[in-house]
Amino acid sequence: MSGETSSERPLFGGAISSTFPLRFEDVSNIRQVPDHQEVFVDPARDESLIFELLDLKTDVADNGSATWFLQDLANEQDAEGAMVIEHSGVFQADGLQFGNVPAVISTAVGQMAISKGRQGREAQNLVKVYLANLRLKGVATDVLITAYEPIVINPLSETAITVGAGIAVPAAQSGQMPMAEVFQLVATSFKVNDWSLFGAGS
Repeated sequence: MSGETSSERPLFGGAISSTFPLRFEDVSNIRQVPDHQEVFVDPARDESLIFELLDLKTDVADNGSATWFLQDLANEQDAEGAMVIEHSGVFQADGLQFGNVPAVISTAVGQMAISKGRQGREAQNLVKVYLANLRLKGVATDVLITAYEPIVINPLSETAITVGAGIAVPAAQSGQMPMAEVFQLVATSFKVNDWSLFGAGS
């Protein structure tokens, strides 16, 4: 584990919180992301964390929901060579239960080639994507936590200007927490502080 400093960060006006390294900057206002999303980026490494609140997809089974969302994400981003590397089973998330309705969590890790913004396929970077799906059934909400870690940076990508082209330098080599550990920390420390965010009574 690195000596990197992490702290609990407020999300969605403090209604939710999660813990992750301070090197991730909140860019939600700069990038004008939708209200149901919050985005944090480490520009020096082109790593990012995205928190997203969606209506519960009742037609998607709990078992494999993280894999389903990962594949949906790949389709949305017009990714090439998308593959699922690993996925977890479904676990009950006792701390996220609302009323008497249990919440569950599952995770998936994949790899895909995606381009940033409006850059075309010729500028695609190869990235590892970590996705956690927290199903808050008591408030009919699917929470997605997605973490992006570059593996190979295309010289034509805008990322190459700040991070450099070629194989990405592992975080541990730079004395920073590897993205797999960041993702685990974020998912396990996720808390709902104010359920009224979901239109629920306290």
